[in-house]
Amino acid sequence: MDIPYLSEEVIARHLHYPALIGVMEKAMIELSEGDVIQPVRQMLPIEPDQRYLGIMPAASSDGMGAKLVAFYPKNAGTAHHTHLGVIALFDPETGQPLAFLDGRLITEMRTAANSAAVTRHAATPGAKRLGLIGAGIQGAAHLAALSVDHSFDEVAIWSRTPAHAHAFADRHGARVAATPQEAVQDADIVVVATNAREPVVNGAWLKPGCHVNSVGSPRHDWRELDDAVMANTLIVDSREAVRKESGDVILSGADIFADAGEVISGRKPVDRKETTVFKSVGVAVQDIATARHVFDVYRSTDG
Repeated sequence: MDIPYLSEEVIARHLHYPALIGVMEKAMIELSEGDVIQPVRQMLPIEPDQRYLGIMPAASSDGMGAKLVAFYPKNAGTAHHTHLGVIALFDPETGQPLAFLDGRLITEMRTAANSAAVTRHAATPGAKRLGLIGAGIQGAAHLAALSVDHSFDEVAIWSRTPAHAHAFADRHGARVAATPQEAVQDADIVVVATNAREPVVNGAWLKPGCHVNSVGSPRHDWRELDDAVMANTLIVDSREAVRKESGDVILSGADIFADAGEVISGRKPVDRKETTVFKSVGVAVQDIATARHVFDVYRSTDG
């Protein structure tokens, strides 16, 4: 039997945020409840701080497989993406290979959709101001994913490369902030998506009761949030993963309030009047659940 390969173009036709946010809610609840087999990602350092190969297997009731992802910070500002990958998807009941899928767009969209899923259950209802730190792929993806549930009156963007911030603002109707503080200080929801080695957001700048999604600086000794940010109500995608991979969690010594699945399921609801922080490093079940969703939609329409 021929095994299909689903390219980024095919995936783009079949993957949309409203459905994907629901897929992430289900996947994170299953992970939280112990219904997923998933080791922590193995990262092979090809060139420290510049080139890595990640190996990410997972098995759940819906899908089984693995993602191989190239994380190349050195590609920032070039014609090549910083995250590239491929996903092998299997049927968990029979072991039959189902498909190979391009992993770049899936990684982009599932990261933002996962943040949107947590934001749905943690942010103050009626949030109107969004502050973005980082004008790359994840800044735009988070704006799209968060806009499923929120109609923003203002979007402020800051990037360490001003030209990137201005280009982002032109594409998305955002306001360019002169400093990171200006971008976040009045925001109801904040997104931090950088490859910073040192904190770029300080807790003193945050509006009380805001919600922060932090998806960048994915190494054990990198940080994008200071200790004051991390001292707020902290939600993570995986306790095991962040304690090995997130410098923001490791170096701050922050207490984890809950994992995403506990918040989404309602087992550990947050006080929405409190400032909340979602620190996400990305886990394999998100990729496999997304790949299975794409495959099922593809099979029902094109297959």
